Amino acid sequence: MLPDFASAVQRISVLALPAIFAITFHEAAHGFVAYRLGDDTAWRMGRVTFNPLRHIDPVGTILIPLVLFFTTGFLFGYAKPVPVNFSRLRHPRIDMVWVALAGPGTNILLAIVSALLAYVLPLVPPVGYAWARDNLITSVQFNVLLAVFNMIPLPPLDGGRVAVGLLPDMLAFPLARLERYGLLIIVGLLFVLPMVGERLHLNLDLLSYVIFYPADYVMRGISWVTGVHVGLT
Repeated sequence: MLPDFASAVQRISVLALPAIFAITFHEAAHGFVAYRLGDDTAWRMGRVTFNPLRHIDPVGTILIPLVLFFTTGFLFGYAKPVPVNFSRLRHPRIDMVWVALAGPGTNILLAIVSALLAYVLPLVPPVGYAWARDNLITSVQFNVLLAVFNMIPLPPLDGGRVAVGLLPDMLAFPLARLERYGLLIIVGLLFVLPMVGERLHLNLDLLSYVIFYPADYVMRGISWVTGVHVGLT
């Protein structure tokens, strides 16, 4: 019983620690860039911080990821969104793009750093080697997946905000109006649609096309830059 409990704790820690770091840095980056570009809303609310407790949503960051992982094997969740008053940015349209890119960009940087830290693994004592290695692997994978997922061009995801900022008004305004339904659309496309497809004997699993394939190319790029191979499987 005790070995099984210890194994479960170790497994959860290998999943939780990289995810908490990834989400914390992602949200803090949004707030920091918004602050530098003229909006101090997140700064005043204490969200430009590396304290994960300021960003964790009990349901979206803890409960949903655990339930999904142990039932489907897929890790999905969300943090409390950082408040940004886009009208207070010095150049609202283009600055919104930079604020949105800050989160995924930070995750890619964290993935690169995690891969590079593999070079110091030989210095880790044998008792903690496997745990440290698994944490770094999970960190690379989770940060890449989080960055790619957030770049789906649908508000309120970061990719949606980038699209709204770059597209002409005739396309940007209708896309922006989808924000209130964005998460429902994403859940439907990524989770409900595959279940419907399974009943119809059709492959409607968009995860491979929208997330895993692009993430695999990003992984290859990180491997090329760092010389460290970390795949999704």
